[in-house]
Amino acid sequence: MSIAQELDRLSQLHSQGHLSNDEFSRAKARVLNGAGAATSIAAGLNSLSRSRHDRWLGGVCGGLATMSGLAPWLWRLLFVLMVPMGGSGLLFYGLLWIFLPLEKPTGQQAVEQNYGA
Repeated sequence: MSIAQELDRLSQLHSQGHLSNDEFSRAKARVLNGAGAATSIAAGLNSLSRSRHDRWLGGVCGGLATMSGLAPWLWRLLFVLMVPMGGSGLLFYGLLWIFLPLEKPTGQQAVEQNYGA
């Protein structure tokens, strides 16, 4: 059920007297907060990139750490532990290295990149 449909259903229940004003406002806030969580997950995935400063090879683990809030060493350990599983750790790391863009330079990095330091 889409958000618009859920809000329509809530307003129908409210107008029929099945929900009080307080219940209606709490239910509406719950529906809208749930939509915000889905939007924030999508925004986080769209902002996923390889790290410029926290990198050993391609910056994949540093980028995943920035997005997820986990330490980069945990991501590195996860990829290493997945290597004996048919090389899946190397495969996933390689695919992420290929498909994730390098993070955009910020502040001093952008100046140095554009004008040389």
